[in-house]
Amino acid sequence: MKRAILLIVGMLVISGACFAQDNQALSVEDNIKMGDEYYDKFDNKQALDAYKKAYQADTSNCEALWKLSRSYVDIGEQSGEDVQAQYYYMGERFGRRAVRHCTNNAEAYFNLAVAVGRVALKVGGKTKVKMSAEVKTLTEKAIELDPEHDGAQHLLGRWHREVANLSGLLKAFAKILYGGLPPASNEDAVKYLKNAIEIKPEHINHHLELARTYEKMKEWQLAKVEYEKVLELPISDADDSMHKKDAEEELKNINKKLN
Repeated sequence: MKRAILLIVGMLVISGACFAQDNQALSVEDNIKMGDEYYDKFDNKQALDAYKKAYQADTSNCEALWKLSRSYVDIGEQSGEDVQAQYYYMGERFGRRAVRHCTNNAEAYFNLAVAVGRVALKVGGKTKVKMSAEVKTLTEKAIELDPEHDGAQHLLGRWHREVANLSGLLKAFAKILYGGLPPASNEDAVKYLKNAIEIKPEHINHHLELARTYEKMKEWQLAKVEYEKVLELPISDADDSMHKKDAEEELKNINKKLN
């Protein structure tokens, strides 16, 4: 009788442990799903809270990690200068964790690249140059893993434009410290941004950054077409209202150049 009772107790303990594990896994999944719903509604802070809960339930969960990185950067972009850097650093922190746990996940590399790029905007020249080279490496890895990743194609395009148009002083600085940055050009920027548009033509920011690249090249008519496209497309991202306002202002300057 005693042995039978012990056996029943043991089975209940095992069943309880299995249920707890299943419940924990469900909790991770549910919190990620909830975070995604908030993200789709452009509620970045609520999305962040949900992804945090998913991460707390499973600190090695790949999806929770890269989505945490993304949320910190999203909030940072919409925050004041006094706290912006803190969010970017947190985005970088979780992005690096994501890459460690998800070595073959394009989203992990892409979101780390975005976070590193944002941190680079907040640091001095020497670190900025080093981080810029890392952004390119991470973005190329994301594209290697997923050539159809429009965000990575977009980011590589912007990298080419920014590096191609660096001041002579920063280029000289980079050459002294690191033997120079990888080669970059506005033409390659156009190529990668066009790749992004081909993959996701409805994404407003792809057209906005292509327009800005054409401006750098003094291709006013081509820039005008892309700015007009920004104004025509429906809003589908948290930053699209701001992108439309920027395009409207920049289009005025383009029209003055064309008249």
